[in-house]
Amino acid sequence: MIDVRELLPFLIPLAIVQFVLLFYTLGHILTHKTYKRGSRGLWVAVTLIGMQFIGPILYFLLGKEEG
Repeated sequence: MIDVRELLPFLIPLAIVQFVLLFYTLGHILTHKTYKRGSRGLWVAVTLIGMQFIGPILYFLLGKEEG
């Protein structure tokens, strides 16, 4: 059986990175008006629902407008 306390040194930095990426992505979405694909509401939903790295990464790959 795996003890969660043994995994904490790995889980805490991962959680910190996840939340920093989430807040950076939401900040970017809310301060920009144009997106390659979709709308602001769509990308906020994708980012929040796919919070565990997937949503923010999808936004930067598919939604972020260049320039």
